[in-house]
Amino acid sequence: MIQTVRNAWRIPELRKKILFTLLILLIYRLGNAVPVPFVDLDALANYFTSVGNTALGLLNTMSGGAFSHATIFALSIQPYINSSIIIQLLTVAIPALERLQKDGGEEGRKKLAAITRYTTVAIALLQGFGYYSLIKANGMLTDPSLWAAIIIIVTFTAGSAFLMWLGEQITEFGIGNGISIILFASIVSRLPSMVYSLFIGVRNHYSGVALEEGANDISVLGLLGIIIGMLLIVVFIVYISNAERRIPIQYAKRVVGRKMYGGQSSHLPVKVNMSGVMPIIFAQAIASLPATIAAFCPPPSKGTFWSGFLSIFETSSIFYIILYFLLILAFSYFYASIQFNPIEISNNLKKNGGFIPGFRPGKPTADFIRNVLRKITLFGAIYLAVVAIAPIIAGNVINVARLSLGGTSIIIVVGVALETVKALEAQMLMRHYKGFLE
Repeated sequence: MIQTVRNAWRIPELRKKILFTLLILLIYRLGNAVPVPFVDLDALANYFTSVGNTALGLLNTMSGGAFSHATIFALSIQPYINSSIIIQLLTVAIPALERLQKDGGEEGRKKLAAITRYTTVAIALLQGFGYYSLIKANGMLTDPSLWAAIIIIVTFTAGSAFLMWLGEQITEFGIGNGISIILFASIVSRLPSMVYSLFIGVRNHYSGVALEEGANDISVLGLLGIIIGMLLIVVFIVYISNAERRIPIQYAKRVVGRKMYGGQSSHLPVKVNMSGVMPIIFAQAIASLPATIAAFCPPPSKGTFWSGFLSIFETSSIFYIILYFLLILAFSYFYASIQFNPIEISNNLKKNGGFIPGFRPGKPTADFIRNVLRKITLFGAIYLAVVAIAPIIAGNVINVARLSLGGTSIIIVVGVALETVKALEAQMLMRHYKGFLE
């Protein structure tokens, strides 16, 4: 990866793209340090220390800490991500949107992009209002007037829309996918505070079982063990991200005039993890929904039914881990069914004279692809579940709640890094640079 960046830096055009991307990220980080007016930041920071295990903690991680500081970029790019997912799901349910996606060409793509932008603004307004209601209900406003409410909500919405525009500028004039790059920067910016929290958590854990003078040495060893474990998870993620099942495809020979076409062999790649990190994000949001709702309400008294009900949804409970695991499996199959249609692939192969050796075109081919997809999706779902649950278990052992978000963060960071390297490689190959292929 470092060698690829060095080779790209030697090319003037790519150097400009890299510098432009870094400039956009600098603007983003500066915006993350500018809070909205009329908010008691100290009270807000104290509040977020108690809701780190809820969906609010996930939003805070994805925003690079801006959510817990009520900055102008507090909503980050979550409204755009939610909007993209909603539009993607609606294209399956609404025929008009499906026609725009498949048959609309460049014009249809532009219309879908415009719909996504408008939906992003609408979702940002709703989330901005929800965030304002949260800080108002918990008495964290210095000015509860209507004018202050309008300023806060509009600022949140404008910040999210501006980030969407910045992401599009990176995609067009920079390197890689702009939205992914911004999300990558948000998570990476939290690494120093995460490492510090890990050290404090490990030290507090071992100080109770070791002599006080030796607790720091033991905690350092424990922290090193966790970091080594994370590095092993990164290697595992890189391996699975590049893994794919290749289904052999054979094309029949056709004689057109005096020329013969076809007869060559190819393959249909099926990635092991075709749904990315989205099953984890949705599963985490749903599994932590009761704790998130409880964060908006007064805390229940100990010993009551609601207190016991909320305790089973804590990240330290076995019930939460099992529910989290099952939800990841369910969403993995859901996303695989949306992104990979065996019947459509079988029909396309049949139209182009292609077939899978040993299977007749049509329904037998579709059934074979469906069976392969089912097995691959199961393995990919278990992989996602292991990566997501392992940090939760480790966080419960050393009593560091923020580590529970580590699986999601690592998958996003590694995935974006791999995509960016591939984008740089593609740019260099167009200019006769070999990069990793040397």
